[in-house]
Amino acid sequence: MDTSSNENIQLFCKTSVQPVGRPSFKTEYPSSEEKQPCCGELKVFLGALSFVYFAKALAEGYLKSTITQIERRFDIPSSLVGVIDGSFEIGNLLVITFVSYFGAKLHRPKIIGAGCLIMGVGTLLIAMPQFFMEQYKYERYSPSSNSTLSISPCLLESSSQLPVSVMEKSKSKISNAVPFWYLPKSLPRPLSREDSDPSEKSKFIIDDHTDYQTPQGENAKIMEMARDFLPSLKNLFGNPVYFLYLCTSTVQFNSLFGMVTYKPKYIEQQYGQSSSKANFVIGLVNIPAVALGIFSGGIVMKKFRISVCGAAKLYLGSSVFGYLLFLSLFALGCENSDVAGLTVSYQGTKPVSYHERALFSDCNSRCKCSETKWEPMCGENGITYVSACLAGCQSSNRSGKNIIFYNCTCVGTAASKSGNSSGIVGRCQKDNGCPQMFLYFLVISVITSYTLSLGGIPGYILLLRCIKPQLKSFALGIYTLAIRVLAGIPAPVYFGVLIDTSCLKWGFKRCGSRGSCRLYDSNVFRHIYLGLTVILGTVSIFLSIAVVFILKKNYVSKHRSFTNKRERTSVSTRFQKENYTTSDHLLQPNYWPGKETQL
Repeated sequence: MDTSSNENIQLFCKTSVQPVGRPSFKTEYPSSEEKQPCCGELKVFLGALSFVYFAKALAEGYLKSTITQIERRFDIPSSLVGVIDGSFEIGNLLVITFVSYFGAKLHRPKIIGAGCLIMGVGTLLIAMPQFFMEQYKYERYSPSSNSTLSISPCLLESSSQLPVSVMEKSKSKISNAVPFWYLPKSLPRPLSREDSDPSEKSKFIIDDHTDYQTPQGENAKIMEMARDFLPSLKNLFGNPVYFLYLCTSTVQFNSLFGMVTYKPKYIEQQYGQSSSKANFVIGLVNIPAVALGIFSGGIVMKKFRISVCGAAKLYLGSSVFGYLLFLSLFALGCENSDVAGLTVSYQGTKPVSYHERALFSDCNSRCKCSETKWEPMCGENGITYVSACLAGCQSSNRSGKNIIFYNCTCVGTAASKSGNSSGIVGRCQKDNGCPQMFLYFLVISVITSYTLSLGGIPGYILLLRCIKPQLKSFALGIYTLAIRVLAGIPAPVYFGVLIDTSCLKWGFKRCGSRGSCRLYDSNVFRHIYLGLTVILGTVSIFLSIAVVFILKKNYVSKHRSFTNKRERTSVSTRFQKENYTTSDHLLQPNYWPGKETQL
């Protein structure tokens, strides 16, 4: 091939990238070679953002797991713990609306990067009180290391100290290579975006073809954007689908936030499990189920190319089946532990009416015991006593970590066999059927978590598709604000207030004021915890039905008319292209790349 042919080929490659039969116009999209750095930047962006979400979820999950420990350490009721947990959301209220509105018009990667730094500083502030407070002191039985030393429980009053862990602090240097900050204001759209399947786009938003992209540079003025704030807000709340979905999500997240916040406490009190085991099984079983459910919902939406109405139905179906499964947890409860003076009498009979002097009996009248202390002891008769003193124990012996009490008059009184008058530190385990109930609870809980989270992605897609493109960021900000204000803050509070009503034994602080609850009524706790969750979930289901009804009524007919109009337009455009191809064929050059190959 001669030199002139090579020049013709190079010239054609630079100017004619469209296939034959289409008008030759200049494209604004970069070539595949120019898009490679962009794809790399996008992968780094997604990786960094995924890490941020992982860190945020890890911090919030750990904070939830420490709620029962905070309650015991500071001797505070569940209602106050709910205020502490809900206050985590208050800081978001100050900036989330404005960030979501102005962030869509400004440099979003830099705003995300700055937000990540602020979030990291906030996490350090949460942990900071631990390192400035005095050492945590709690009362426990701690005789001397001599295993043969016998002491009187009535006179036992000592304390020990827990070591305070030390954490090293590291300072991060802020600079530009930092993730998010080096990215451009907006990424170029891929060439295939224009030819993408219209089913992936909005199914029912009929709008003009105005370019909603922010002008290049910093031409947008802050005051101009501020003047458009209230009209944009009015436009959002004027959308019935968006408003109903906002109400649905708010009610459902009230249910979920309250359930998740007090789930470790529920497992401890209902099934007699330790705090560490309760948090362990939640992290090991429930969290992977939620992650798998969210992932499965996204796969279903993508594989079957579900429309917006289908997304609403999938969201509704997951809620219905999830809360139906949740109802079965009412039957998977355990009875109250046998605690002398609280749930059973000192003779072991049920029931017992609790009053101020119910903890005292003839068997412990010789000991001057405190009714405010909670130092449970398990007698060999299977009954738990509030303290060894109230069990009437006369002596104790320590062997390693175990403390055994002897000559307990109250234990001997209620013992089925004579001579069983000893006990050991700690609460008695519940009956043999409770561990099996706990296993069933875990299975149902996993299935319920997976089912409810299956509707997460469909609901999110519904949120994005029911609003205009230029309002998506603002709509997401308002949505997040509503969830945090109306669900994240109040749900832990009123859940905690109602749970406190089931308390049977309150602890007391050293100053004499009421502290945290030591023992709950298992039946009342179960009905409050599960009942409140199911009631809120049922309300969200009815609101979800209203969303589906509004979609079918208001938007399906519009989509049909829009589809018919689009088909007529495509037929006219195809006819024009065919005529253009016929006339353009006469104007084609005598040589084009691939001519020899085709011949």
